[in-house]
Amino acid sequence: MIQMEKKDFKIIAETGIHARPATLLVQTASKFNSDITLQYQDKSVNLKSIMGVMSLGVGQNAEVTITADGDDEKDAIEAISETMQKEGLSD
Repeated sequence: MIQMEKKDFKIIAETGIHARPATLLVQTASKFNSDITLQYQDKSVNLKSIMGVMSLGVGQNAEVTITADGDDEKDAIEAISETMQKEGLSD
């Protein structure tokens, strides 16, 4: 069975994932080799793509899932979680 890292976040920022935090998330994700996806409602985008992330229009109170699949998936999820917290996107 394929094991991958997965983590759910509830977006608490009033502005949701807008340009600045989206850019930081993309930059964080881009440091890793793993495939990293952001799922929101029934859509899934590459977290390394700023256009993809912005196209989701994730707002406040949204539930999102970030999945990382690859040899550095654990580190990727940890780093993304840290960015989410630092930016006040999620608690």
